[in-house]
Amino acid sequence: MKRLFVLLFSSVCIGIGLNMFLLPIHLINGGIFGVSLLIKYVWGIKIGHSMIMINFPIYLLSLLSNKTYFINAIIGLIFTSTMIDLLTPLIGLVQLPILSSAILGGIIIGVGIGSMLRLNISPGGMDLLALLISKSKGINPGIVIFLMDAVIIIIGMIVLNDVRLMYSFVTVACVGVCVILLNTFKSVNIYIN
Repeated sequence: MKRLFVLLFSSVCIGIGLNMFLLPIHLINGGIFGVSLLIKYVWGIKIGHSMIMINFPIYLLSLLSNKTYFINAIIGLIFTSTMIDLLTPLIGLVQLPILSSAILGGIIIGVGIGSMLRLNISPGGMDLLALLISKSKGINPGIVIFLMDAVIIIIGMIVLNDVRLMYSFVTVACVGVCVILLNTFKSVNIYIN
């Protein structure tokens, strides 16, 4: 029951953060979605195809290294994808300055991802890779996510030559801080038992 609540809560957070705050201002949140957007802009490959091609080796790696992470990632991906699609009516509902949207979107998404990672569940993609790296190297997953997302945004700024993507660093920093905090103090039980 606790895991179901966390999955639902986390998925809703991610859906709200993306749809209400990031998509309306066209920021890159890093991760597989950011990489897929860059591939589309450079080579014209459809986003869905890119996401499958990039996710396949990550899921295969998780299946080979830890079947529980693989199963949890599939479940996390299903919940998150469903909530992102269900919450698309939130796009354009709130009009905030770009900096406010970047901060609020990052915090809400970070709470969602961080809550999932506390229970070794991930929404898939780069978060799954970060979870695998953090468990094998003993590094906080928030730090791994932040570093990977920062590299993606830097590449995006170079490839797309769009200064506005600088605000994506604010989003990534907020996501990273939330994930770090939620996964540093795992002994603190913040969920209903």
